Amino acid sequence: MGYWLLKSEPDSYGWDDLVQGGGTEWDGVRNAAAAKHLRAMAVGDDVLIYHSGRDKAAVGLARIARTARPDGEGDRWVSVRVEPVRPLTHPVTLAAMKAEPALTDMAMLRQSRLSVSPIGDAEWQVLMRMAG
Repeated sequence: MGYWLLKSEPDSYGWDDLVQGGGTEWDGVRNAAAAKHLRAMAVGDDVLIYHSGRDKAAVGLARIARTARPDGEGDRWVSVRVEPVRPLTHPVTLAAMKAEPALTDMAMLRQSRLSVSPIGDAEWQVLMRMAG
């Protein structure tokens, strides 16, 4: 099983929108590294939904419901199906992530502009503990 972080601007599409719709096609990603991560996702992988912008916090747990398929013409860009599982008991802020020594090497903290990033097994356990 894999673990991932998906960033979203809550003003354009956030956790509440994902819950209200019962899931979504996670499309529109136009970065080669992020698209590579989307291709690596498997059905059942766990996902943290992270609100960028004003919130700067992981707010919900979701799951990959369908693997990558083409998003637009050709095969350069892909999308996946994401479905909500539950909100986090305690949102995990960016400040809290940066302050946690066990998360120093987390991809999202090293490549902050990347909208899709992997989370290691040990990092996932730390984040779940922080989220309550």
